[in-house]
Formats: sequence, C-alpha cells, structure tokens
Amino acid sequence: MRYDPIPADLFIANRLRLAKLMKTASVAILVSNDAMPRNGDQYFPYRQNSDLFYLCGIEQPGTVLVLAPTHPDIAMREVVFILPSDPTLEQWNGHRLSAEEASAVSGVNTVRTTDDLDTVLRDLFIWSRRIYLALNEYPKFYPEIETRDRRFARWCNENYPLQHIDRLAPLMTALRVEKQPLETALLSKACEITGNAFESVLKTVAPGMKEYEIEALMTWSFLHQGASGHAYSPIVASGKNSCILHYTDNNRVMQEGDLLLMDFGAEYANYAADCSRTIPVGGAFSPRQRACYEAVLRVFEKAKVLYVPGNSINKVNQAVWKMMEAEMIGLGLFTAQDVENQNPATPCYARYLMHGVCHPVGLDVHDVGEKNEPFPKGQVLTLEPGLYLPEEGFGIRIENDIVVGEPPVDLMAHIPVTPDEIERIMRNKNNDLL
Repeated sequence: MRYDPIPADLFIANRLRLAKLMKTASVAILVSNDAMPRNGDQYFPYRQNSDLFYLCGIEQPGTVLVLAPTHPDIAMREVVFILPSDPTLEQWNGHRLSAEEASAVSGVNTVRTTDDLDTVLRDLFIWSRRIYLALNEYPKFYPEIETRDRRFARWCNENYPLQHIDRLAPLMTALRVEKQPLETALLSKACEITGNAFESVLKTVAPGMKEYEIEALMTWSFLHQGASGHAYSPIVASGKNSCILHYTDNNRVMQEGDLLLMDFGAEYANYAADCSRTIPVGGAFSPRQRACYEAVLRVFEKAKVLYVPGNSINKVNQAVWKMMEAEMIGLGLFTAQDVENQNPATPCYARYLMHGVCHPVGLDVHDVGEKNEPFPKGQVLTLEPGLYLPEEGFGIRIENDIVVGEPPVDLMAHIPVTPDEIERIMRNKNNDLL
C-alpha cells in the first residue's frame, strides 16, 4: 500500500459499533470484491469492498469477514478468512498476507484461510437466528455485472433456504455516515493531495493544450503524493464541454477564451476527495465569465453555513437553488416575473442548474446517506453549486468537501477558489509540477 498504515484501532472500533446494532444470535458476513477482468489475461487495478475495508482494513482479494458478537466461543465472534499461502502464485503475483499480518492490519485475533470457510459458516448458520448480508444499495446504480456480494447472497439462499437473512446495508449506512476523527484526517489528506494537483494545473494550463494533458498532470501529481489515483473518472471539460455534467472524454484542444471546468479528486487510503474548480484557460476571466463565476462563488460561500447538524441534503438543495435563482435574475437569465409565472415542475433555475448541490463523500465518492435524513455531526458532504450556459459556451462549478459541525469545517479551504487568486497564480506560471 502507498499510504501510511491505518491504526487497527479504527477498524476495531467500527466493528464494536456494528456489534451494538446487531441482533442477539446473529452473524454478519462481508466478502471482498472480485478482481475485475480487463482484457486478455489482465485485471483492472484492485479496489476493496468499502464496507469490508471499513471493518477490517484488509485490501486483499479473497477476504471474508465474519462477525458473531454474541457467540459463546470468543474465538468465533470475529473471524477473518484470507487466501492460503501459495509460494508459486506469490512468485508471480506478489505477497499474500500471513495470518499474523492480517491480524495486525485488522485487529481481528482469529484469522483462518478460506479453506475453512464452508465448515465455519455451517456451524455459525446452525447456531444463529439471523444472517446479515451486504449488497450495494445505492439507489441510482444498476450495474449489469453480478457482484460477489450478490453471488454470495444467492449461495446462502440456495444452501440455507430456511435461514433468516437481513440487510446489512442499513446498519453500515448508520455507521459510515458519521465520520470518525481518523476518517476525517484521511479525507483531509486526500483533499490536500487534490489541492496540490490543482495548483500544478494552474501553473501549467495554456491554450493549445489538450484536456487529457491536464488529466495526465493530475494523475502524476496524485501518484507522486502517495494517492492510489483518481477517486473517480475526472472531468476535464473546456468550452461547451463544461456544460456536459459527466463529460469524461477529455480530448478537446483548449482555446484562448475558454473556461475549463474540472471535477476531480484523489483517493487516499480508499477515502475520496471530490473537488470542482473552473478556471480561464488563457489566465484571465472575461467580464461576463467573471460575473457568472462570482455569482456561483457568492452562493458557494453563503451555503457553507447550512452544513450543521439537523439539516439535510434536500434542505441544502432547496436553499441553494433559491440562492442561485436570485443570482440568475441578476445575471439577466430570466426575470422575477418569469419566476412568478413558472411551472413549478420546470422552474426557471433548472435550465441553468439541473443537479443537486450536495452529496455525502467518504470511502465512496458518492458515499452512503439519505437525502432526507438529518446530518449528524461529523458527516462529510460536498457543496457544489453550478451555472451552465451552453448558449454562451461555458459552464461553471465550484465544489468543496465540508464536515458537518457548529461551525462547519471546509476540508478544501486551502484550495484556491476566488477569481483573483486563480488569475494571480496563473500569471506567475513556472511550470513546476509541485
């Protein structure tokens, strides 16, 4: 791993918190992600199941975590299963964790190989009254590829059809929404790496460059600083591309007068940063671009105070949309009379800002958390107002990651955001990467 070791205390505490939510005589089983085929005999870089990582910190494929907090045998209350040692495969593919190493990473005392998994599960299923299994329950995500989670759930149903199975996702969501102090520190590190990459971009971008050259610079900077890479496919969108919300082709030649909208973030220790910045490719905003940018920035700054315990994503969205509506009137995009006469189903602002402005961030860039649930102290969410004007050839988005609190804490407060600061850094380009 590239990041500094995470103290096992974090994972131990997470498991204890989960145990308090589980019913008596119940078992929770979490399985690692598959290694995903890429092409030929190649795999994509491995990324661990977020829930499994949250509870044990092991990033190795083939891992299974079994928790039975009320089992009479202490050795059976927490068991990690890892792949058995295989010197031949390790010669080709690298080291596998030993039992001692897996225990040190996770804080789990009982470590066995996956050769023993079926036998142990049989004993636990006979003892237990309830099994908790995890599936990805993100409401807008419907992958066609069947995950190992789903295959394992089907195996349990087929082999133990009378066993009572419950959803683990609601329990994990309740835990993961509120970030522990060490998690916030890891997110802060991801934000620091992201900010350094952005300053490198400011010192390098110029008309005639291709968008993917900026993506390459970000990638280099992330890896150079110890991140595993991008937390998600970066958006590097210049000109009219900046009005495409999820543009990731990143292949256009940038021109003088363009704005460049970037939505990007480093992944550090599996924790994601999520940042958006919009800059002038030529180093200076036009008067109209600056006016629009400052309108978004005013809303961005005013909305930070909304990230307090008890508020919610939907309440933040409604408040920011209303603020942006006023700014759009000031920019001449429509009138107050137009707003009075609008169809509530298609409000005037939605033509120029058609997305929500707040989502949780953590082990997943779109992390667990419900839109109407009150914010707990310590939750981390994005703030990302935007303005998209395809008729004028540019879009603007500003996004930081905010810790809910009284007062809220902006994890990206160090990253340049004002137009004056952006232009000043761009004027003093020295082409140093960091």
